[in-house]
This record gives sequence, structure tokens and C-alpha cells, in this order.
Amino acid sequence: MSASAARLNAQELPANDYPTSVRADYVYACMAVNGRSREILEKCSCSIDEIANILPYAKYEEAETLLSVGLRGGENVAWTHAPEFQEKIKDLRRAQVEGELRCF
Repeated sequence: MSASAARLNAQELPANDYPTSVRADYVYACMAVNGRSREILEKCSCSIDEIANILPYAKYEEAETLLSVGLRGGENVAWTHAPEFQEKIKDLRRAQVEGELRCF
């Protein structure tokens, strides 16, 4: 493939702002829940791609952080239940559901 053809293909692709390690972590966790087959690998990969198409990485990272902090429980994390933070988590959940609907 020539350099100009490669550039044209790159321009047609959506921006990939999700780090590979984040995509891999998602696929690994998805496969742990759904099974470890080639078919599930493809479905889980499709799912994170759909999430990335819907939700910019910065919003994904913020929602994942809120979920992680919220899992600790107690008074120190009560702030994560504020409506503005819960809306960020809901955005992630909606993107995840859309990924599942399109890929599974």
C-alpha cells in the first residue's frame, strides 16, 4: 500500500483516543464474564469499539474512576452519588448497553 493510500485509509477511520491497554482490559474482563472463545473475543472487541464510538475516552475514564471510587463504600465516597457524577456513570452504562446490543 502506498503512503498516500495509507493516509487516505487513516483519514477514513474514526479517531482512536482509547489507549490499547484500556481496550485490552475491557476485552479481558468481558471475556472473563462471557467465556473465553474466539467468538466472545470478537464480540467483546466489538463492544469496546462501539463504546469508543459513543463516548470520548476522557468521559469513559472519568466514569470508570467514579465507579472504582464508589466501590470502596462509606462516607468518604458519598460525593460520588451526586447527580452530576451519577449522570456520567449513566452515560457509560448507556454506551455499554449499546455495545452489547450491537455486538452480542
